[in-house]
Amino acid sequence: MGRDLCKIAEEFVAMVARRDADAVDHLLVEDYIDHNPLIGNGREANRAFWSAFFTAFPDVTATLEDCVADGDRLVGRFTYRGTHKGVFFGVDPTGNDLHMRTIDIWRVEDGRLAEHWDEINLLEVLQQIDVIPTLDITPEEQPA
Repeated sequence: MGRDLCKIAEEFVAMVARRDADAVDHLLVEDYIDHNPLIGNGREANRAFWSAFFTAFPDVTATLEDCVADGDRLVGRFTYRGTHKGVFFGVDPTGNDLHMRTIDIWRVEDGRLAEHWDEINLLEVLQQIDVIPTLDITPEEQPA
């Protein structure tokens, strides 16, 4: 069962590789629940997010680093790389490189993703696109 669920994570990576936001139609159940506060629930909200993401990072790639599945749960650890070439959540393109890491947990229902939780290195992503300055902590400033 676990290997079968990991195929869904591989399909997700293929969706990113094709930059195919419409793939949500076969990947997600219609009433998909997303616990990421940046993305609404349902296929249409997810499609809108991916369309905007692919516009902002048109050369994005995703790599499935790890996949663990148990029962109806699928966990994937992903790495995304791309270049910030379009507006992303109101942030004008910087031309900067993106290196985003996520850990995604899904509940799977009838072979489709039904519910989603994730953790993202969002602070670093915001630093990479110049929203937040990078921290310059020298060794003597680091806490003991």
